Amino acid sequence: MISISDKVKDASAKAINLCKKEFQEIENIKEHNQQKMLEAFIKCGVSESHFTASTGYGYNDRGRDALDKVYSEAFGTEDALVRHNFVSGTHALTVALFGILRPENEILSITGVPYDTLRSVIGSKDNNEGSLSNFGISFKYIDLNKNGSFSYEKIKETISNKTKAIYIQRSKGYSFRKSLSSKEINEVCSFIKNISKKIIILVDNCYGEFVEKEEPSDADLIVGSLIKNPGGGIAPTGGYIAGKKELINLCSYRLTTLGAGKKVGATLGLSRELFMGAFHSPNATGEALKTAVFSSALFEILGFEVYPKYNEPRHDIIECIVLKEKDLLIKFCQGIQKGSPIDSFVTPEPWDMPGYNNQIIMAAGAFTLGSSIELSADAPLKDPYAVWLQGGTNFYSAKIGIMLAADNIL
Repeated sequence: MISISDKVKDASAKAINLCKKEFQEIENIKEHNQQKMLEAFIKCGVSESHFTASTGYGYNDRGRDALDKVYSEAFGTEDALVRHNFVSGTHALTVALFGILRPENEILSITGVPYDTLRSVIGSKDNNEGSLSNFGISFKYIDLNKNGSFSYEKIKETISNKTKAIYIQRSKGYSFRKSLSSKEINEVCSFIKNISKKIIILVDNCYGEFVEKEEPSDADLIVGSLIKNPGGGIAPTGGYIAGKKELINLCSYRLTTLGAGKKVGATLGLSRELFMGAFHSPNATGEALKTAVFSSALFEILGFEVYPKYNEPRHDIIECIVLKEKDLLIKFCQGIQKGSPIDSFVTPEPWDMPGYNNQIIMAAGAFTLGSSIELSADAPLKDPYAVWLQGGTNFYSAKIGIMLAADNIL
């Protein structure tokens, strides 16, 4: 058996006892979302024939079209663009932004400055080549209120005739703010549409899919990665854009070519995994939620600051643990790696990760490289040396990884 200290075992038992009510609520959400996903598969008539590979141009790929329909049904949108050749969530967001924006348009973020990799897409004085800024698209942002709510007054004041799109980042990223609920996002969407129905609202939905019973489908576009929640730990790569049909068409023209859009793109035999990942995603997300709740309870018992607390509402799968020391942060990630099914023998070290301003340390012994729905932890090496933990498609395995991380820092 894996060796874990009695101190961590005792704290773990207390944490599990604390989380019983939260675990039951997660099971209720899982059941609701799994039924919703099953209904989408049935309604779209998914068949084994949809798993057939296409090559070349991918003309008349029935599976590709059916997968788009499954996602639009599950998310409650008019249409969707689900493709294995989205290399990341940031890539899917980039396609969406370049698809809907034109020179002299303005994009307004109402959740503060976006995370590091998207800043390169927006552009700056020091990094402009090929960015939105390089194409004459301007950017503004409004911070959330101190309590994490939308600043409705500032939104109304800042929107101008130039504002073409509004960007909302649902998850906290490397920050300590609370993540946003679908209800909060849908409410601000209504507020914005009352100001101008022409404004396109785009939500970065990464880490938030199937965490609640509803999705932020009042937005015009919602975007995410298939190696996070909606891929269920099975999709080997990819991303999605879901929303208004006319906007999905614009995004598809950006991904492929004008005129061809969604009608081309070979699936290369990956359709089965993408369908299977989608079907299992509500359950996988629920297991990741249980992992986050457990880790919050455990590390609070051990005397660390945690965000959110185990009994607070959750709107994504991320748990933030403040370790306050560089060495503890590194040891935490190394402990997570020790409890991973893949590359458990590897020792994570900080490195200069492309797109980030600080060194990053990552622990991710996953079957899919970079998968955030499988147990992983990452953090920038800067004060207050907090780590962001996410994933865990199998709670009982993830629980061991969390306990090993705790053991490694004590």
